Amino acid sequence: MTAPQTDRPRPRRDQPSSFGDVVQVVRTYAEQETLGPLKGAGRWLAMGVIGALLLGLGLVILLLGLLRLIQTQWTTVSTGGWSWVPYLIVLVACLLLLILIVSRINRDSLK
Repeated sequence: MTAPQTDRPRPRRDQPSSFGDVVQVVRTYAEQETLGPLKGAGRWLAMGVIGALLLGLGLVILLLGLLRLIQTQWTTVSTGGWSWVPYLIVLVACLLLLILIVSRINRDSLK
């Protein structure tokens, strides 16, 4: 004699057997697919922000040093009615650095 068959399907091993298991599988999948990439992106952004701050601070110090160098070594221009010329020179240097930095941005990696 054979055992009577029930209309209920047997749970497969790869399917969760209860609602709690379904919730756990969904939670695990969501954490794996969202939190993992976000942690990597967070590290990438943090390093970028730190690098930008340090680069900005270094450039400010460099430009102030250039201004002070021009003012102390080129005394005929830094006094009298031409005292604005060192500031103009540093402004032009700053704009040139800005153009150089923006031209080096790799737009392919930003997509």
